[in-house]
Amino acid sequence: MTAENRGLARIGVLVPYTNTNLEPDLMRMRVPGTTLHAQRMGGYDVDEIPGSDQMAGLGASDISHDLRMIAGVRPDIVLYGCTSATLSHGPTFDTKLAKSIIDTCQAKCVTAAGALVAALQALGVRRIGFSSPYLGEINQQAVRFLESKGIGTLRCADIGRALGNYGQGELTPAEIHDLALRADHAQAEAIVLSCTDMRSVEVVEMIEEALDKPVVTSNQAMMFCVMRALGLPRHSTLPGRLFECL
Repeated sequence: MTAENRGLARIGVLVPYTNTNLEPDLMRMRVPGTTLHAQRMGGYDVDEIPGSDQMAGLGASDISHDLRMIAGVRPDIVLYGCTSATLSHGPTFDTKLAKSIIDTCQAKCVTAAGALVAALQALGVRRIGFSSPYLGEINQQAVRFLESKGIGTLRCADIGRALGNYGQGELTPAEIHDLALRADHAQAEAIVLSCTDMRSVEVVEMIEEALDKPVVTSNQAMMFCVMRALGLPRHSTLPGRLFECL
């Protein structure tokens, strides 16, 4: 048996406790030699439909215990793995949260919401089609968040039905592919699939082939930002045009 090099980088991940897809996606994309270390976060009611108020509550919840736990692995970078939790509060909140994580963990930080912006900026994209598994106000908050960063949304598509916390993660790649196509607009330069619990990473290249434009997902954007922040090398299992920007 050949020993694996595990010394390239340690990636800490803060993940909502019902999320079942963030960690598999990151494992799928991780650079060989890096390791992933997850701490699950509470702060919301699993039995409620995850609307704007619930996601805002998650973003504002006390994560000091979670930060102490993840700091124990001495990570090089920490990911805050919920897009809507900070989209619902706005850019200033997102920046402050990242600074709190940096100060506590003595590590770099990437938030899911901030990663979407960074990825779109790296691609030079100013106009997008946006989609998520949420209904109503969260999507409008996301549109305003991106608009504050100079990114306009030309079309916003939702899944068309209220999903519980587990329902988001149970969407099939085929359903997500259809959702992305419905978010497209002739003048959109890219498609955004927002949510760390959607199985979007698996269909990025299929959507890009169908639409001939870049696709940016929450989990893919976070891995892109990790690789850029740590200077990690590209490899063969990175999905989509975004990684050509490294």
